[in-house]
Amino acid sequence: MEVIDRFLRDPGQSFFLFGPRGTGKSTWTRLAFPDALRVDLLDLEAYRAYQSRPERLAEVVRGRRGKQVVVIDEIQKVPDLLSTVHLLIEEDRSRRFVLTGSSARKLRRAGVNLLAGRALLRSAHPFMAAELGKSFRLADALRRGLLPLVLAAPDPDQVLGSYASLYLKEEVLAEGLVRNLGAFARFLETVSFSHTSMLNISNVARECQVERKVVEGYVSILEDLLLGYRVPVFTKRAKRAVAAHPKFYLFDAGVFRSLRPSGPLDRPEEIEGAALEGLVAQHLKAWTAYRAGRAELFFCRTIRGVEVDFVVYGPEGFWAFEVKNTRRVRPEDLRSLRAFRADYREAECILLYRGQERLRTDDILCIPCEEFLRGLRPDRLPTAGL
Repeated sequence: MEVIDRFLRDPGQSFFLFGPRGTGKSTWTRLAFPDALRVDLLDLEAYRAYQSRPERLAEVVRGRRGKQVVVIDEIQKVPDLLSTVHLLIEEDRSRRFVLTGSSARKLRRAGVNLLAGRALLRSAHPFMAAELGKSFRLADALRRGLLPLVLAAPDPDQVLGSYASLYLKEEVLAEGLVRNLGAFARFLETVSFSHTSMLNISNVARECQVERKVVEGYVSILEDLLLGYRVPVFTKRAKRAVAAHPKFYLFDAGVFRSLRPSGPLDRPEEIEGAALEGLVAQHLKAWTAYRAGRAELFFCRTIRGVEVDFVVYGPEGFWAFEVKNTRRVRPEDLRSLRAFRADYREAECILLYRGQERLRTDDILCIPCEEFLRGLRPDRLPTAGL
């Protein structure tokens, strides 16, 4: 697979770069900092050396002359290194550290303060459609997702199928995050049914036959490993009573498809619809992250069941999105956006669907989903050029 320019940008100072396995963190740092001193803690020799003597990092860094960048991959594996990093930054402000990781959980559990604000926080995500350009295909993205690890593989389906197992072995089991690996595997399958829905912990616990408190811990593990996230309810200036619980999403449409079991009683359109909404969610999540907090992602649901899938809100704009896995727009598809617009006249309301034509109805813009995703870029607003 050719080198693809990512929307992730160097902030110009020391920073943490967190993201799930396979999102291309190491590849990006090699391209962005080709002359950097690199410490890969996935390498067993390096891991043993720094685990036993974290102060060795100071000796190695001080042995190099001049202005330098130091990249440490999977920093969570040796949290004690952060004390040495902190010391080295204070010692010479010309030094920059790029600290990648697939989880901040172990760092927090070790009581590490993430360098007390001396390093920014950035996140890596699956590809956005605009990064792939002409090679992006909506149907393929819905089936395989957009993980760089998967798309670069000779056999993408095989890699995607083993992705969850990779995490079970290399993250969950190796770090001792759970006591019962079988129960966690059942939880992963069960929670896939909650993708794009409000998460009901009690229902998930009952389905996977695990105690409720344990399931709460499992959900926290998913979030700490960046495999899943919750989208909060939009409550600003709410004129109607709104739902209290956030919606849950797995971080990649392909990972969702690999975890979600299907059978004779599962409707293909239901799974496809959840994959489509999740694909839009991961794009909006990446868009807000790459814009460094200039907008936030929400959803809206009243207690009467009127729901808008996504609300993007910030100082630069206000957008509401409804996602429909349909090839033509029906009047009922616009009902939620009409209700939202009645309460928030300032919002731009957009319906994303699987058709080919761009339409405008009742001041609601209806856009083919593939067209919208191809045009979504962090350097411009979501509806720029539409």
